[in-house]
Amino acid sequence: MTDRRAFIRGAAGLAGVAAGGAAGYALHSPDADPTAEANAAIVGGRLAAVPFHGVHQAGILPAPQRASAVVSLNATTANAADLRELFQTVTDRARFLTAGGTPTPVGIGGPAKDSGVLGPEVVPDGLTVTFGVGSSLFDERYGLASKLPSTLTPMTSFPNDDLDPAQCDGDLILQLSAGNSDTVIHALRDIAQNTRGGMQINWRIDGFASPARPVGTVPRNLMGFMDGIANPPATETDDLVWVREPSWAAGGSYFVVRLIRMLVEFWDRVDVTEQQQMFGRDRDTGYPLDANGIDAIPDYAADPFGDVIPLNAHMRLANPRTPQTASSQILRRAWNYDRGIDQVGDLDMGLVFTCYQQDVQRQFEAVQTRLIGEPLIDYISPFGGGYFLALPGVRDTSDWYGRTLLT
Repeated sequence: MTDRRAFIRGAAGLAGVAAGGAAGYALHSPDADPTAEANAAIVGGRLAAVPFHGVHQAGILPAPQRASAVVSLNATTANAADLRELFQTVTDRARFLTAGGTPTPVGIGGPAKDSGVLGPEVVPDGLTVTFGVGSSLFDERYGLASKLPSTLTPMTSFPNDDLDPAQCDGDLILQLSAGNSDTVIHALRDIAQNTRGGMQINWRIDGFASPARPVGTVPRNLMGFMDGIANPPATETDDLVWVREPSWAAGGSYFVVRLIRMLVEFWDRVDVTEQQQMFGRDRDTGYPLDANGIDAIPDYAADPFGDVIPLNAHMRLANPRTPQTASSQILRRAWNYDRGIDQVGDLDMGLVFTCYQQDVQRQFEAVQTRLIGEPLIDYISPFGGGYFLALPGVRDTSDWYGRTLLT
């Protein structure tokens, strides 16, 4: 631990500017996940702990928690040895924060070891820490060029995107999700304090998952529609979510972040029937326009000309439900965001869209290509995000994030 403490005392801080993000596709949790069900217990108004160790990172499969922060970072360590120390420190902090406990006592005259945001005892509150790497980490700095996965690239810009380079990509990605926003803030500050000198924030955005309204389990996005109804079931994630190669990445997942602003002032002037035609679902119930149940599968074969669900409806383009497009399904996750107003006084809000998949080009980019030119492009403005690889899970107390990559 002596070397670790020396590393932690580095000069540069993990601090940065807030960034924004927003809308993508409808989201929904997959079939009931046993981990998510186990975490449903409430202790003192907080969620119970999510088990940290496992083959996969614990924050990938469960449905979105109430609060989240997505943080892109650049590595600032001097060499590969220090990078390993950084990854080990992030692992140590994530392991403690997700389990909860009493922070290390403050020494006489020494700085506080904990921000105190959660009081004297750190509560788990369902916290998950998802940690990944971007393609830029594999440059000449750390000798990782030969280990760059062929499908890990900088984020692609699609037609109608308005990408801000300051809010795109990064060496590293960190997503913190929990039952309450103070838990997320506490975790971010803890990791920042303990990795000082190791990584610097590139961009950041905070999000929230709204309660299901009026009832049910599906939250609504800030366009008023239920946000997430179709996702591959948990039993089908092996061929859609988990990476198998290169060997060091096995058990990880390609992690796409897409920040898309919703132009809500314009959207709120659109007739509800027209809004429903753009999505392909009823706004109040979430039902497909050709069905009477939220989980009903739309019958596109019975509607070949789009008389009921338009051919260019969002849900129909994103998931045509054909044998040819089955392999392009993605595990979708998203949070609403609200950053107040922009420079001209317009509302700045939308969706922090994320998804996990086995292959970005085969899955996310195939879906996004089908969505080019959809009617919704007049009401959304993608402006940031990135492509990352969420690392394999930390299997036990002797393991750490990125061990198979960095050793």
